Amino acid sequence: MLSKKTQYAFHALTYLAENQDKGPILISEISKARNISLKFLENILLELKKSGILGSKKGKGGGYYLIKEPEEIELAKIIRMLDGPIALLPCVSLNYYERCENCQEDICGLHGVMSEVRDNTLKVLENKSLKDVLRAE
Repeated sequence: MLSKKTQYAFHALTYLAENQDKGPILISEISKARNISLKFLENILLELKKSGILGSKKGKGGGYYLIKEPEEIELAKIIRMLDGPIALLPCVSLNYYERCENCQEDICGLHGVMSEVRDNTLKVLENKSLKDVLRAE
């Protein structure tokens, strides 16, 4: 499951994408519009800024804005950045691999099934962008 943090990140990102013609958006506006705790949202947006997805402007007319177009922001990247591995088991993760305790991967049936789940999940998430989750107008 996606964490609340990642869900809120997607809510904030979609709000920014839907309102990108307005320029930088205040955190308080996003918080109110998407019903997200201001303090929690501040941390999420800061993380998204550090990872190069958002930019910010201080002072009058300031706020956060998307650095990239919505179609350039890959869903898998956001999920990995905030939640870590997409794979359901550490032994099938491409980016966060860890050997499972007391398991022989070459004969483990669960390993094979979870590798298939990972591949199919990645096939979707790596080919979907923020643009795909924007609200229909």
